[in-house]
Amino acid sequence: MKKLLFLAASLLLAGCSSSAPGGSNGQTLTVAATAVPHAEILKEVKPILAKQGVQLEIKVFADYVQPNAQVAEKSIDLNYFQTKPYLDTFNREHNTQLVIVTGVHIEPFGAYSHKYKSTDQLPSGATVTLPNDPSNEGRALLLLARNGLITLKDPNNELATPKDVVANPKNLVFKPLEAAMLPRTLDEVDLALINTNYALAAGLNPGKDALLIENKDSPYVNYLVGRPDNKDDPRVQKLAQALTSPEVKAFIEQKYHGAVLPAF
Repeated sequence: MKKLLFLAASLLLAGCSSSAPGGSNGQTLTVAATAVPHAEILKEVKPILAKQGVQLEIKVFADYVQPNAQVAEKSIDLNYFQTKPYLDTFNREHNTQLVIVTGVHIEPFGAYSHKYKSTDQLPSGATVTLPNDPSNEGRALLLLARNGLITLKDPNNELATPKDVVANPKNLVFKPLEAAMLPRTLDEVDLALINTNYALAAGLNPGKDALLIENKDSPYVNYLVGRPDNKDDPRVQKLAQALTSPEVKAFIEQKYHGAVLPAF
C-alpha cells in the first residue's frame, strides 16, 4: 500500500512540473546576454516578471556566437544582444531559424582613440581596428564613410568589407578583430570602432569619448531573440512587454545618458 501511495505521489509531482523548450522549468526563462547593457536591463525587469510568476535566469556571455548557438540548440530559451543584420547573417551562415521577438534599445556605434582628439588628426597610414563579424564590420565602415574618412562602392551596404572601399584619402589600415577585444587595442592603434556594449564595459563614455558616433536615427536596434517554437510562449511575451515598459524606458534614459537609447 505504501509503495502504491508513493508511486501515485510521484506521478502527481511529475504531472505538475512541466518542462519548457530549452530545458527550463515551466515558469522559468533563461536568457543569454552580454554584460552591458543587456544583462543590466534584464536585471531591471526581473522583479516585474517575478510578480507575474516568471523567474528570469540571466546567462552572461562575452561573445556574440554562443548566445545564438545555445538558443538554436534549445539549451537556452532566448537571447538579447544583437541587431537584425547580425541575426540575419548568423541564420544564413549557420542554417538556423532564430526569430525576433521585440526591439528594445539602440546602442549608437562609435569610433574611439587614446592618441587623438579628432579624426582630423589621424595620420596617413593610421591603423584602425574594427569588428570582424560581417554586420558589425559593415556598420563600422558605414560610420567612417558617413564621416568622410573613406568612400564605399555602395554607401548603403550594411555588409561592406574593406574590399568595398574605393577611396581612402588617409590610407587607413584596417585590422578586423573579435568585437570583445577591440577596447584592449586602444593603446596600440590609432582608432578603434567599438560596439557600445563593449565600450561601456571598458569604462568608455560614448557620449563624451567617441570621436565619431551614430545618431539617434541608427537603424541598429538590439532585439530580444527566440525560436519559432517559443516566440509566442506567454512567458516570452511577458518578458517582451516588460522590456518595452515605461519603467524600462525610464531606466535606460536615466542610467545611460544617451549612450543607450530606448527603441520603443
